Amino acid sequence: TSQKDFNNTVNQVKLLKEDPVNEGKLKLYTIYKQATEGPCNVPKPGMLDFINKTKWDAWNALGNLSKEAAQQNYSPSSEAPAADRKQLESHSLVVTSEDGITTIRLNRPTKRNALTTQMYHDIIAALQAASKDESAITVLTGSGDYYCSGNDLTNFTNLPAGGLEMARSREVLLRDFVNCFINFPKSLVAVVNGPAVGISVTIIGLSDVMYATDRATFHTPFCHLGQSPESCSSYTFPKIMGSSKAAEMLLFGKKLTAQESCAQGLVTEVFPDGTFQKEVWDRLKAYSKLPPKARRISKQIIRNGEKEKLQVVNAEESSVLRERWLSDECMNAIVSFL
Repeated sequence: TSQKDFNNTVNQVKLLKEDPVNEGKLKLYTIYKQATEGPCNVPKPGMLDFINKTKWDAWNALGNLSKEAAQQNYSPSSEAPAADRKQLESHSLVVTSEDGITTIRLNRPTKRNALTTQMYHDIIAALQAASKDESAITVLTGSGDYYCSGNDLTNFTNLPAGGLEMARSREVLLRDFVNCFINFPKSLVAVVNGPAVGISVTIIGLSDVMYATDRATFHTPFCHLGQSPESCSSYTFPKIMGSSKAAEMLLFGKKLTAQESCAQGLVTEVFPDGTFQKEVWDRLKAYSKLPPKARRISKQIIRNGEKEKLQVVNAEESSVLRERWLSDECMNAIVSFL
C-alpha cells in the first residue's frame, strides 16, 4: 500500500458526517492515529474518563505497529456483508398511499432513521412516483422516536478507495436529491416525529408545511464537522428566520427546540407529543379533500418565482461541500469528533 493509497482512503473518512457505529469508529480512530503518529504516546486518561480511556486502550493495544503497517490496515469497512446490507436497506423506506396522502416513512428506528446512500436513491424514486400518483399530499416522516439523525456513515465507509471520485459522486447525488424537493409539484409536508439532525433539518426549508411534536429538536452541526450548509439552507434559512438567527444555527450549530423553531418560522405548528399523530393526521386528511388542481397550481405560482434561484444555490452548495469533504480541516474535525 503506497502513501497515495493511504491518502485516498483517508479521503473517504473526510466524507463522514455522522457519528459512526462504535466498533467501526474505534477502528478508524486507532488505525489513523497509529498511521499518522505512530505508537500511543500520550498519558493514559483517568479511570472515570470512560470515552477517552476506551480510545487510549484501543490505540495502545496496537503496540509498536509501524506507521507503514497501520496505513495498510487503514481500510474503513462495514459490519455486515453486502448481501445483508441490501436486505436491510430494502426495508429502510416505507411508502404508503391512503386517504389521498402518500406517506414516505424513514424506517430505520434502531439507527435513528439515519440516511444510507441507497435511501437517498429510494427517496428520489418515491418522490418521483408520488408526483405522478393520485394522491393530493405527500408526507415525509420517520418511524420510532427520531425523525432522522442525518447521514449514516456507511454511505462513505462502504465505498471503494478514491476520495476525489467518491466526492464527485456524492456531490451529484446530493444535488439530484435536493432538486427533487425543489421541483416537487404537489403539497409536501414534513411530519417531524422527533429529533432531526443535518440534512433532515435543512431540507425542511423546501417543504410547504412542517408540523412537529413538542419533543423534536433541530440541529445542524455542519461547522463542527468542518462542513457547510446544504439543501439550499444558506438561502432558505435566512429568508425564513432572518440572517442572524440562521447564522447562529448554520455557523455555530445551535440546536433549536420545536418551540424555538416555530417562533422563528421554520416550523409551522408544534403539537403535544401525546396527541401529535392524531391531530396532524386528522388535519392532513381534511386538507387532502381540497381541490387538488387548485393547490397544485397555487404551489406552482409560489415556487416558480424562486425555483431557478434555488437550483443555482443547490448546485453551489453541493460543489462547496465536495471541496469541504476533501479538505484537511474536515478530516481533522472528523478525527477530533471521533
